[in-house]
Amino acid sequence: MSQEPVALAAAFASFAELWSPRIVTAVNDYDVRIAKVEGEHVWHVHDHTDEFFLVVEGELHIALREAGGERTVVLPEGSVFTVPRGTEHKPSAPVRTAILLLEPTGTSTVGDRHDEVPDHVDATTGHALT
Repeated sequence: MSQEPVALAAAFASFAELWSPRIVTAVNDYDVRIAKVEGEHVWHVHDHTDEFFLVVEGELHIALREAGGERTVVLPEGSVFTVPRGTEHKPSAPVRTAILLLEPTGTSTVGDRHDEVPDHVDATTGHALT
């Protein structure tokens, strides 16, 4: 990882792919990832880790399947939300949205268990920022 500051605007401008996160830095054993998203991701679960979301620009919806039923949280620009480990969830964005994620290094974007992964979703552990 670079020991230089990373300008998020420049980092977001460096790629166009949706649902394909880039690793901008690391904190201990965690990746700080950024992604551009629009449309729907896939229902998935991270069995061993929480997943932190920060909406940099736009609006993110996260559908959750919990013991009490299904609900959707709406994150406007500037909002944060953590999906607890073991919670089935499906992010979506009604408009082009920029997000920042914090996850343990090596965590798959489609979790440990997931529905069939559509072509527009990159099943990855993150790509290096170029």
